[in-house]
Amino acid sequence: MSVPLIPDTAPFSAEQRAWLNGFFAGMFSRSPHGGPAAPALTALTPLTILFASQTGTAERLAKKAAKLAGKRGFAPTLLDAAQASVEKLSQENAVLLVASTYGEGEAPDSAKPLLNALRDTSGTPFAKLRYSLCALGDSKYPRFCQAGKDFDQHLEKLGARRVGERVECDVGQDEKYTAWLDAALSGFAVTATPRAPADIVEEEDDDEPKPFLAPILAVKRVTSDGSAKEVNHVVFSLKDSGLSYTAGDALSVLPVNDPALVTDMLGVLGCDGEEAVLTSSGEVSLRHALSTVYDLGKPTAELLALLQVTTTTPPHHVIDALRATPTAKPKAAALIATLKKLQPRLYSISSSPAAHPGEVHLTVGAVRYEVAERRRDGVCSTFLADRALSAGQVLIGVHPNNSFRLPENTDTPVIMIGPGTGIAPFRAFLEARAATNAKGKNWLFFGDQHEKSDFLYRDEILAWQSSGLLTRLDLAWSRDQAEKVYVQHKILAAAAELWSWLENGAHLYICGDASRMAKDVHNALLQVAQTAGSLTPESAAKYFETLQTAKRYLRDVY
Repeated sequence: MSVPLIPDTAPFSAEQRAWLNGFFAGMFSRSPHGGPAAPALTALTPLTILFASQTGTAERLAKKAAKLAGKRGFAPTLLDAAQASVEKLSQENAVLLVASTYGEGEAPDSAKPLLNALRDTSGTPFAKLRYSLCALGDSKYPRFCQAGKDFDQHLEKLGARRVGERVECDVGQDEKYTAWLDAALSGFAVTATPRAPADIVEEEDDDEPKPFLAPILAVKRVTSDGSAKEVNHVVFSLKDSGLSYTAGDALSVLPVNDPALVTDMLGVLGCDGEEAVLTSSGEVSLRHALSTVYDLGKPTAELLALLQVTTTTPPHHVIDALRATPTAKPKAAALIATLKKLQPRLYSISSSPAAHPGEVHLTVGAVRYEVAERRRDGVCSTFLADRALSAGQVLIGVHPNNSFRLPENTDTPVIMIGPGTGIAPFRAFLEARAATNAKGKNWLFFGDQHEKSDFLYRDEILAWQSSGLLTRLDLAWSRDQAEKVYVQHKILAAAAELWSWLENGAHLYICGDASRMAKDVHNALLQVAQTAGSLTPESAAKYFETLQTAKRYLRDVY
């Protein structure tokens, strides 16, 4: 082992340098007791932990993986997919990859340039690379974990070798992630000491958003009579919570299932609800478990197998599966063993702590619809709309979203595109810009069906326009005229000015529906680049990839 030397350029006198160099020479040549030199320290094993994250979950899990890897004999390096490249990955020997999927099977925005580069690369540049991949997704969507599958396919095609099979984690499957992480680190380890997955959970929980039973202060409808939509403004108190947030973050809300639905389920099961069942938090009544512990939405494969459901059309909800098999009367313990845990729902925060100290606000559209002649309600949105105020308190947690932040330089212009409830983070952004006296220009695109009934936060937005905080406001009302007008049409109409803002350094933000709106807006932006910027289609696509990599084009879509 070489002896470290204090260079002549170090801020020490000649006598000090001589003493320090002698000290280090003695430290590295002899033991503390004057005996032979101590054995050399075992070198840590390099490990790159690559994450592809849209709302911050994959990034948070990657940080947990790095913390544990450091304790298991590795020298971990965190790498955002936005900063990765084929060339950089070709130099790696060991990579852990945590990749999330959002919307209709889409990869996170930050990961799309890398995925495209992997797709377009040929040969085997990753011949020396060993990797283990954990895909995150939501099984409610048909293309479950598709981004992780795409990464896996491309890496294999380019010569990389798996350490274990790909693991696909549904929402809330923390144990599955934990088991994957333990197995992956053991597979990569040279000098590591394996530990049980249970140890990992205990050590890593520090990184989880801390839940708080928050008093709910208000639930106010912000769509007017005549609207086809029910949107509510929800206010929680953060007093004594220890929670803090930044504009752009999300709030997790743990709902309680509809009591009427629980009663219907108990009736179909032939139970009174007082049957004792064992959950991870102890023994509770079946009614309590169905109300607060388990998800009564899409039935699991295990439940369908238990009930021996044979219909060609899969049941939409647990109660549908039970009604489809009226003679099946599973025991309470057997039933709940097949159910998924009830998970918190994430909502974009619609307030700035500077404008509302001690509070956090949400803008939530209540989901109500019919399937198979039965009314269905969104679990959390209708809990907040109908029952949260009477409950008095709701379990919440702050979910940081570092991928959706205002620019640090307050002089930077900002373009915000958020129709419907997509306005939520932009209300927070504008409140934050007002509180900091930001000099940067602000441009908002907002729209919905009808101006009279669906103009969310009308008074606030018009006041910001009057005060000059909103430099420009473009509104799109789809049903107020014969031809439907959406925000993408307003974008195309303002192509020249929008391009000028982008060329002058503006940051661009989109929030709202991923399946249609975000795609339509992105296509409109590509047209802007081609018409106002005279770019080819290929150059336009590359232009916005570059903005995404530079964190100037950010999306909070769902």
